[in-house]
Amino acid sequence: MDTIGANSDTAENQTDISQSDIDLQPGDEERISRIAESAYYKAETRGFSPGCELEDWLAAEAEEQ
Repeated sequence: MDTIGANSDTAENQTDISQSDIDLQPGDEERISRIAESAYYKAETRGFSPGCELEDWLAAEAEEQ
């Protein structure tokens, strides 16, 4: 039994979100774009080292609010 494959499939299915699953409000696309840009610049300042992507996004999102 390949448990790694089973776990990978489960994780993949859990993160597979289609556009129809997301209820965007007017202005959300622009807000998300600003957050993404800010998160990019945060990653750039730390040399794009992996492992901090979520922290970059959450910090950018907090700044946006």
